[in-house]
Amino acid sequence: MSVSEEYSLRGIIRELLHYKSAVIGLLILLFLVGISAYAIFFTPYSKSGQLWNEREIWLKYPKNAAPEWVNYFSSKKLPRTIFLGHRKEGHSEEKLRNGAITELIYTDKFYFDADDFPDDIIIFVNATYARSRPKMEVYWTKPSGDTLYLGKYTLRNGTNRIYLTNNVRLEGDLAEHVIKKIGKKPNFVISLNRALFISYNGKLETEKGRYSARLKFTLRNEGDKVSYETVIYGKVYGIAGTDDQRRPLDLGLIWGAPIALAFGITASLIISFVQLIIAAISGYYGGRVDSIIQRLTEVYMILPFLPILIMISLLYGMSLWKLLLMVILLSIFGTSVKTYRVWTMQIKSYPYVEAALAYGAGNMRIILLYIVPRLLPPIVPTLVLSIPSYVFLEAALSFLGLSDPNVVSWGRIVEEAFSGGALYKGYYHWVLMPSIMLVLTAISFALIGLALDRIVNPRLREM
Repeated sequence: MSVSEEYSLRGIIRELLHYKSAVIGLLILLFLVGISAYAIFFTPYSKSGQLWNEREIWLKYPKNAAPEWVNYFSSKKLPRTIFLGHRKEGHSEEKLRNGAITELIYTDKFYFDADDFPDDIIIFVNATYARSRPKMEVYWTKPSGDTLYLGKYTLRNGTNRIYLTNNVRLEGDLAEHVIKKIGKKPNFVISLNRALFISYNGKLETEKGRYSARLKFTLRNEGDKVSYETVIYGKVYGIAGTDDQRRPLDLGLIWGAPIALAFGITASLIISFVQLIIAAISGYYGGRVDSIIQRLTEVYMILPFLPILIMISLLYGMSLWKLLLMVILLSIFGTSVKTYRVWTMQIKSYPYVEAALAYGAGNMRIILLYIVPRLLPPIVPTLVLSIPSYVFLEAALSFLGLSDPNVVSWGRIVEEAFSGGALYKGYYHWVLMPSIMLVLTAISFALIGLALDRIVNPRLREM
């Protein structure tokens, strides 16, 4: 294989595939690119942050739920979220008329086999009426045949949310009922969600079997309408769980992927190429131009990069892309400029450069067409290896609360986890899932970058 073929895109990819580590890195990168494309295609960038910050749309998701795969490693099966209502399995309807009064009786049967108790129960009811407000009565039947009356509620026009577990009086009544069934006061607290699912054996265990929830609506006007959905919130959800705002973390991880890749790749590409051009100009021209560029580089090298970036972010509250611009501006005269300058001074003395000067090629033509292409192959591995550092930089700034609040990123999810006391409260998935994505990104580019370094550096091939 000739040198030109070896350093062509096809040649580099062919060489990469000879390294198992590079193949693993490419597979991880393809996975990240795939979920990024999915996120961009189904949820535009401008809407993802808006949806993430919207609290109302996540009300039907469980709060602080662990990932569903936790059940495979736990001896105690955690419950999943159960949805009851129209067009759901186990749903039946009955309609009774008595003059102008209409009674709608909806029965929902479901099977419960978890070892732990549900977290919450909310009934969402949409009501439309002319004059008299509709009434709703709730009945709960357990597998043992014990039927519990959960109260009577008056509905208003529009959406009604009936938080059963927030009904303190009902909770007290059900606790007394459970104590009577057991025959003594147990040594644990009987909350409403426990009372509805507890087994009457004196232990804190769920009663497994088929349950029935019956809603009886009383409509007093012709044309009145009601629809409902009952949500029995579980303690596991999806592949990544949820946070304290009921938001599915898998969506946050998907939406954060294009942000991480775009920020890291853009910053690395622009900074590397700008540094390369600056170094080529410095090394080729020499003299006063070289002296000015080197003094600027030395000033940039002693500037405290992160404190300056934090100060600017705190003062101006920049968006993600303005933050990216500031990162680029603070990095273009980095230490790599000195390294690339040395390489340029070596290359400009090569015969083919002197030949180009002899036939009248201009300075910028020599820099861009003769020197820069020669510098590119050894720079590419460094460029790839630097991408994770910019991904982690964006995550670190988000963790410090300095990133764009309208953008969903992995760093922001970690910051919200720490603000919500995730580790203290035992919600480890909230921190682990975005952290795993950051580590996967770093591993992917590290494996590819190290393999590229072996390809473009012949000395490393023999090691």
